[in-house]
Amino acid sequence: MAERKNGLTYAQAGVDIDAGNALVERIKPAAKSTDRAGVMAGLGGFGGLFDLKAAGYVDPVLVAATDGVGTKLKIAIDTGFVSGVGIDLVAMCVNDLVCQGAEPLFFLDYFACGALDVERAAQVVEGIAEGCRQSGSALIGGETAEMPGMYAAEDFDLAGFSVGAMERGAALPAGVAEGDVLLGLASSGVHSNGYSLVRRIVEREGLAWDAPAPFADGPLGAALLAPTRIYVRPALAAIRAGGVHGLAHITGGGLTENLPRVLPEGLGTAVDLSSWTLPPVFRWLAEAGGLERAELLKTFNAGIGMVLVVEPSRADALAALLAEEGETVHRIGTVVPGAGVSYSGALS
Repeated sequence: MAERKNGLTYAQAGVDIDAGNALVERIKPAAKSTDRAGVMAGLGGFGGLFDLKAAGYVDPVLVAATDGVGTKLKIAIDTGFVSGVGIDLVAMCVNDLVCQGAEPLFFLDYFACGALDVERAAQVVEGIAEGCRQSGSALIGGETAEMPGMYAAEDFDLAGFSVGAMERGAALPAGVAEGDVLLGLASSGVHSNGYSLVRRIVEREGLAWDAPAPFADGPLGAALLAPTRIYVRPALAAIRAGGVHGLAHITGGGLTENLPRVLPEGLGTAVDLSSWTLPPVFRWLAEAGGLERAELLKTFNAGIGMVLVVEPSRADALAALLAEEGETVHRIGTVVPGAGVSYSGALS
């Protein structure tokens, strides 16, 4: 009879089920802190339940969005500052979703790694919970995948999924017209786009992540990891006040490619670049990378993270409302006949 080989375990293959269970227990309070009207069950089931009627909707249309964080994750992994990317993950989904006129209701996350570090993963998920609280979303489920051989032990990846709702007939953009005013809301930094170029510039400059940031106090890595600003609550307040015809989340493609997404055929935008001040991080990236203006405006948000297209007669009132909601508001231009985005003035 052949000698029996020593028995193997899943843990010896690189997957620790006990660590996964420990993570679920660790993050339950964070998920619970995001509860809102409509949530029907907590973590642990095979799916998350949400009651639209309990959330106050009469004739709802569901809206869904999904996104990731991109290569900003590489800086988080290299520096160990991982909690902020959880906020980024939520922001990239819910900021897109509110542009349709929808209120984000619940969120799910996908965390994949080579080897599960419970403490690090918990920090990421706790960041996701913070993003959910900021946006009024409930974190009702997710998936943690430990995949040795697919990822290096220290690496991880994230994906997020947001579902929201609006009453039928309330979808945006709607009614965008010549003369509408563009209200730009200030960004909190680079947000979550353009980081492959950011990393290339940092490498070319010969800087380490713990070197002093050339554009801010503190280490470079931490400064570049400033979380993406979440605009949901102010945007919804403006929509409900009336006069908002469209919203554009300024992500990859910058103002140049995202503003046209909310415009009907035959209309473009005229943007005055002197109407806001270019934040120091973008000034440094432009100078260190030798970026042409067009490249800067098509790669980064350049200091404007969200744009509201509003009725001219409502522009002042909406700008005041947004300021009361905590936003820094710039009147950056208007809707004009034509196509695309035309720029005037100089970034200063």
